[in-house]
Amino acid sequence: MANSAAHSGDPGTHTSDAAARSAAPGGGALPRGGQELPLVDAVVLQDLEDELGRRQMAWDFAKDYAAMWGLRQRCLLDSIQREDRVAALDAVISLKVSSAMVGGLRLERLAETLESTIRKGDLRDGAALLALISLHGQATVKELQLRYLQPAR
Repeated sequence: MANSAAHSGDPGTHTSDAAARSAAPGGGALPRGGQELPLVDAVVLQDLEDELGRRQMAWDFAKDYAAMWGLRQRCLLDSIQREDRVAALDAVISLKVSSAMVGGLRLERLAETLESTIRKGDLRDGAALLALISLHGQATVKELQLRYLQPAR
């Protein structure tokens, strides 16, 4: 596991005004106060290890999370494009909960924002968040792979 409690590497700073607003306090990747959430919080991963009682189980969960990113992303994208509210909620809640479990705080917050948007029936507005979720999702997976899922530990 990484020595630092969190790493907030920014996956990119070139976002549209709409994307930046959706990542604003109370609505996305930034908590109140404007400080950006980390991609992965290693403390959450340590807590998962402690709760499970075996480091290997936590590692396997994080590995599966990373491996399933593409499927989760595709399900979310497809359900939003089809304007299938039920499937979109299922996909975004899965993303939110699993991201929280691996310490993917930024992605968890974005998924929470998208969930709220979908619940309001704004699937088209939700589509605008997908690019940001995709960007941060890929960065979260990369962060997990670099900082937590290294074979030599």
